Amino acid sequence: MDTMALQPGPTGASTETSAAESSVQPNALRLRLARFWRGPAPDAPWARPALLTLLAATSLLYVWDLTASGWANSFYTAAAQAGSESWKALFFGSFDASNAITVDKPPAALWIMGLSVRLLGLSSLSILLPEALMGVATVAVVFATVRRQFGAGAGLLAGTVVALTPVAALMFRFNNPNALLTLLMALATWAMMRAIEVASARWMALVGAFVGLGFLTKTLQVLLVIPFLGIAYLLAAPTTLRRRIGHSLVALGTAVVSAGWWVAIVELVPASTRPYIGGSQTNSFLELTFGYNGFGRLSGDETGSVGGGRGWGETGLLRMFSSGVGDQVSWLIPSALILLAVGLVIRGRRPRTDLRRAAYLVWGGWLVVTMLVFSLMAGIFHEYYTVALAPAIGALVGMGAAEAWEQRETILGGAALAVASAAAAVWGFVLLSGTTAYGDSLRYAVLVLGLTAAVLLLLVRAMDLRAVPVVAAAALVAALAGPAAYTVSTVSVGHTGSIVTAGPAGTRGTMGGPGGRGAFAAQVLPPGQLGGGAFGPGTSAQRPTGGFGGGAGGLLDANTPSAAVVAALSADAGSYRWVAAAVGSQNAAGLQIATQLPVMSIGGFNGSDPSPTLGQFQQDVANGEIHYFAASGRDGFGGPGGQMGGSSAAFEISTWVQESFASVTLGGSTFYDLTKPV
Repeated sequence: MDTMALQPGPTGASTETSAAESSVQPNALRLRLARFWRGPAPDAPWARPALLTLLAATSLLYVWDLTASGWANSFYTAAAQAGSESWKALFFGSFDASNAITVDKPPAALWIMGLSVRLLGLSSLSILLPEALMGVATVAVVFATVRRQFGAGAGLLAGTVVALTPVAALMFRFNNPNALLTLLMALATWAMMRAIEVASARWMALVGAFVGLGFLTKTLQVLLVIPFLGIAYLLAAPTTLRRRIGHSLVALGTAVVSAGWWVAIVELVPASTRPYIGGSQTNSFLELTFGYNGFGRLSGDETGSVGGGRGWGETGLLRMFSSGVGDQVSWLIPSALILLAVGLVIRGRRPRTDLRRAAYLVWGGWLVVTMLVFSLMAGIFHEYYTVALAPAIGALVGMGAAEAWEQRETILGGAALAVASAAAAVWGFVLLSGTTAYGDSLRYAVLVLGLTAAVLLLLVRAMDLRAVPVVAAAALVAALAGPAAYTVSTVSVGHTGSIVTAGPAGTRGTMGGPGGRGAFAAQVLPPGQLGGGAFGPGTSAQRPTGGFGGGAGGLLDANTPSAAVVAALSADAGSYRWVAAAVGSQNAAGLQIATQLPVMSIGGFNGSDPSPTLGQFQQDVANGEIHYFAASGRDGFGGPGGQMGGSSAAFEISTWVQESFASVTLGGSTFYDLTKPV
């Protein structure tokens, strides 16, 4: 009887318990959803809905007509395609699936794109969607970091500024490594603020991990955020100096390990069993890191570069505000610097562990150090590099505005709001005056509205309380209208090639001036002027001035080969390791993307790497590993004087091929059949 009493029956207490549990589960789910919508307890009820709205709007902005950019930078798209076909190519960051040469960057960004292509297939969407998601994630990280010390309102303003920075809208819809690098730097800053808050070695280890991954994305650029991350922790972490130093060493060690494992493998693996390290002259990743991609960028002494200090614009402290650069990122830099200075003054006498002052040091150091390096570097510099400034600008504007707003009834707080608003209005007017895309109405509206709001902010103490939010909203609209207009123009068109800029068409100013592209500005050649290269006549393509154009895509961008070319290269492709070879990575990229078969990039991106040498290429041809050689106007680019030093191997190979093999016409394009000697 007792045993039977313990057994559950179809009715009775067990049934009642099950019914109670089933009613509790939906209630628990509703409670979780309500807590998620409400957000953390300190936030106002509107904060979480506002954040979700911001992230949804950013997602729509960054994904809108995303595939209009096609293959974007074909150089990286080809490498992602190679990584989707070969795990070895994915690991090393090879340009082609047969692993002749790598791209001239470490491979972390390619890992994400390559895996996306493996999952979704090769398409513009599979290449660019991860970049857009990185942009949304960056906005969220900046919000979360700023909100923790300054409140949800400051975080929302910071995230909005990041989302509406024109160069951010450009690069988070493009497939260069800069998108991932920017996200990783923001994550390192987020982890550092958490580490400072609790004096945690674990959080410091996470900082090091993000920095190490940043190194594997774009080598030394990630180090620009390190100085003030370390200073802020040593100054503000609430523990003893000995532990602060110890935790900093933990972060350093983690960074070395998280980046060094890949570097060690590349350097220790025999060169004969891995691809050549693109961008280097000695097949060394360390040389690439500290030379072409490192100190060479600062001095302009970049062996194998096509321009260096001669073609990348004038240097100087005002470079970020110059023609061709200012409208990409500088809209709110004056306001950010003003609010940074005021914030440091307000927090100046606070205790050592003051978290807000630490935040000013972290974000302010990021902005100032990176600006100085970009302004003074004499080597290769592109406008889109400035996307690395966007999170710092957004954070400083959000933090400083919130700090000054709290102090708005003091002379310093009111003056800070007024001056920052006036600076944004005046500089926005200047930048908008550089284009005719929006007429005169927008720039004058920005100027009048911003200056009016600035004057009223000085009188906020005597103002009716109901008018104060209206004045603040007017100041924000005036500050954000210019970059918002440029951002909308940026996402409204596609962008392709190696050098891309944000904003409406025709606003680049005088590119030979400060910050411009000088002799390497892109131009669009009319149909029929491509020199009879591997992509045939009648195709428009971007070309650099100075005689490097013609043929299979040139230095700046790749073209799409004709169906006849694709068919010829694909025929009997299994018999060859490379279906074709071409001088320069962009020349090879168009062929590789169209055929989805390995194409050898002779000389790497610039055609100036000693890979392969003439002897190696001759051996590959003798072994029957290469089918065609693509003729182009860049065949002689690797010759003496074609770049700053570097190898002449591409020139030698091109000359040997033309002398030794019969030319063939494929779909109106000129190739050399390497299986048919003269």
